[in-house]
Amino acid sequence: MLRLFLGIPLPPQHALALSAICVGLRGVRWVDPGNFHVTIRFIGEIDEGMAADLDAEVARLRMPSFSLTLAGVNYFGPAEKPRAVIATLDQEPGLIHLFEKIGTIMWRIGLPPDHRRFIPHVTLAYCAVPNPAEVLGFLASNNLFRLQPFIVDRFHLIRSYLTKAGSFYEDVASYPLI
Repeated sequence: MLRLFLGIPLPPQHALALSAICVGLRGVRWVDPGNFHVTIRFIGEIDEGMAADLDAEVARLRMPSFSLTLAGVNYFGPAEKPRAVIATLDQEPGLIHLFEKIGTIMWRIGLPPDHRRFIPHVTLAYCAVPNPAEVLGFLASNNLFRLQPFIVDRFHLIRSYLTKAGSFYEDVASYPLI
């Protein structure tokens, strides 16, 4: 079984800028900057045949490139026990359109729909034993965080390996946008 997701890598200068704010929180596991990405769709564990079907369908997808802007920070989970600290993105119609096209492909090949609301983000840290006051302080200190837009001209099918030290990612395929 392969644990897969579709994601957009960050340009190195954006990953570096994000890593610079990843300090000052106890009880969290910071994500390695080399693993920063925008998840389009988490697929989960599927067999190699289904992965090949997914790859073939996604490779046929045609849509124009678009830009993304990292702007702000937030968290997932309840305020008293955040699960993850994230960098947020400005709403971009191109990203929403890509997400919807991927959803159609997933349905067409028989993968279950994802009923969660799509919240484009980059995960910065996973909260093991978070201090909610520190998380709110982190948000306040970085609420004006904003980077220059970057062009998304491709996205990747990524395999995820879970380890005790965190996740390790391997690009399986790359899909250009026109």
